[in-house]
Amino acid sequence: MERSAVPGDGQALTHEEILRYSRHLLMPEVGLAGQRKLKASSVLLIGTGGLGSPAGMYLAAAGVGRLGLVDYDVVDFTNLQRQIVHGTSAIGQRKVESARRRLADINPAIQIDVYDEPFTSENARRIADGYDLILDGTDNFPTRYLVNDLCVLTHRPNVYGSIFRFEGQVSVFWADRGPCYRCLFPEPPPPGLVPSCAEGGVFGVLPGAIGALQAAETLKVLLGIGEPLIGTLLLFDALAMSFDRVRLRKNPACRVCSATPEVTDLIDYEEFCGVPGHDREGELEAAEWDIEPEQLQDRLTRGERIRLVDVREPHELEISRLPQAELIPLGSLAARMHELDSADEIVFFCKSGGRSARAVELMAGAGFRKIKNLRGGINAWARRVDPSLPLY
Repeated sequence: MERSAVPGDGQALTHEEILRYSRHLLMPEVGLAGQRKLKASSVLLIGTGGLGSPAGMYLAAAGVGRLGLVDYDVVDFTNLQRQIVHGTSAIGQRKVESARRRLADINPAIQIDVYDEPFTSENARRIADGYDLILDGTDNFPTRYLVNDLCVLTHRPNVYGSIFRFEGQVSVFWADRGPCYRCLFPEPPPPGLVPSCAEGGVFGVLPGAIGALQAAETLKVLLGIGEPLIGTLLLFDALAMSFDRVRLRKNPACRVCSATPEVTDLIDYEEFCGVPGHDREGELEAAEWDIEPEQLQDRLTRGERIRLVDVREPHELEISRLPQAELIPLGSLAARMHELDSADEIVFFCKSGGRSARAVELMAGAGFRKIKNLRGGINAWARRVDPSLPLY
């Protein structure tokens, strides 16, 4: 294809690209020089799920020359409610490959590299090598701290986003110009305090809004225009349709971005946060207190006296329930512990086993010993014991 006669750094636009990006070129804040900047730029997206889907699609459409996609999961049916880069035909396929096909269809002129592996302290520097900016689309604390520390140590901007139920957050953590993620959150929350989206749910359009804002911040940083959210945390409430801005300050005692940092290299972030960084819903490690659905069914069939305690939220009973179970939501379990007898055989369950595992830990700490966690939760029971129950 012919190239436009614009001198520069080897990132001249073809006639086809000039037409494709014409709406950008008409804006003086972008123009031909800005579009060439985008073509010469590279962004690494950590995660191709709720946030990575819209962010990646808009960055591809905008003409960012190289995109890296990091994910190690496969497309699941439950992803389709919000992860719009994937379609029904991609169920069971590797997420990075599904996303690559969609982004390449949006813009075949860009380079898309995929990394079908967990993002860890061992491979983070290798994967991130050569990228100008990292967009954090993760859903767990170990990876968030890893992305932050990597960006601080390598002087990269970190475009951050997070979502839960109806609320989202966006910021640009760039330690060379403002605070980092650790300045805002020096320590991770206690394990189990913050439920995941799989446990608490997420409004389907929320990641679209937050991911699009992340893409906007990314483009502003790459173009050097406007006022990126450096030193500002943007809070979005979809129910109230409101935005709030919180000013952030650099922490002079920050362990990673201060003048005298304690953290000078990547660490074990799973140990630091006390939770797995690459957990998948319903795939908890076997523990001595786990009981399989078939085992529980056999014991109930034999007439054993077993007390079933459902630690989900009340509205989840409308989806599926075990009629013989009593409801004690996890958040109220500590206050209602007196309602349970340590002499009873008790099996706790939730949707997929995560909340009930924490319930068992809480009860064990209070001295209960005859307790079990239904491995895989009521979804596993529906798959393996009672298929009349819906999965969710």
